[in-house]
Amino acid sequence: MFFSFNSNKMFFLFILFFSTLISISSNSWFGCWIGLEINLLSFIPLINNSNNLLSSEASLKYFLVQSIASINLLFCIILKLIFMKNFEMNNFLSIMINSSLLMKMGSAPFHFWFPNIVEGLSWFNNLILMTWQKISPIILLSYFMNKNFLIIIVILNSIIGAVGGFNQISLRKLMAFSSINNLGWMISSMMISENLWMFYFFFYSFLISIMCLLFYYLNMFFINQLFFCNINFMIKLFLLINFLSIGGLPPFIGFFPKWIIINFLLQNNFYFLTFILIMMSLILLFFYIRILYSSFMFNYLKLKWMKILFKNKMMYFINFFSFISISGMILSTFFFM
Repeated sequence: MFFSFNSNKMFFLFILFFSTLISISSNSWFGCWIGLEINLLSFIPLINNSNNLLSSEASLKYFLVQSIASINLLFCIILKLIFMKNFEMNNFLSIMINSSLLMKMGSAPFHFWFPNIVEGLSWFNNLILMTWQKISPIILLSYFMNKNFLIIIVILNSIIGAVGGFNQISLRKLMAFSSINNLGWMISSMMISENLWMFYFFFYSFLISIMCLLFYYLNMFFINQLFFCNINFMIKLFLLINFLSIGGLPPFIGFFPKWIIINFLLQNNFYFLTFILIMMSLILLFFYIRILYSSFMFNYLKLKWMKILFKNKMMYFINFFSFISISGMILSTFFFM
């Protein structure tokens, strides 16, 4: 199974989900901080695996980084309570609060922990880290935004997310840098409205979950495994479709939310920001296509003993999701008629 359903793991998984709800529905900054702390303490047992040294190391790194971000956030909240009786904006304080929340979600320039930790996790934990763990920090970020600071952060995210993916042989690190790039889009959508962010986040989570599911079932962690394995041609096609969809290539559904964000950004006169986001998406697509090109072309390396067998039900499931990815342009034209 994608996730082993033992009672301990289920318990921590429920706490993980509820802690996010505590954080985003709290009416005080202390409540938000408590939600984030519970979230951190419930995610560590999910990561930790005594049989795997990498995951133990990842859980320790994750704990240290998140603790530093939490301390920073708590310090800023206390400063705010002591020095500011009314809710006026203070540039230094808003940048400090924004920075600690950005550090929590693994955004550039506080992203250094993110690829290292992703490398030690299973695909299921990666899926949680790249999707669910970003919800509460981004929503808390929307409460106390410093727009000028966040514009710089969005530009940094998109550039580092695109350039960091070069020379990566690990699929997990590649997905991590892709996630950093998508975070740039998410923060820019949050600057416009929360609904737009929810819309983008839904599509992003959908696509990331398909990718993680595929890699999990193929048991793949490195790019060269795509070349060596005697994978069914249809599975390679699904990989192609979903990779290009995450990159945001027009016929696929991943382009649809990006298209809407570009429209809103242009309406709000963020011309330079839009230019950077689009250019960096092109770089992202370049190294996706480089991987896919190699995996399609290196068919002569088929080894008989590395054949991967898919269960029929699983195949139909991924088939259906990939069909949704392809039908993206048909769906999106209804919205823009």
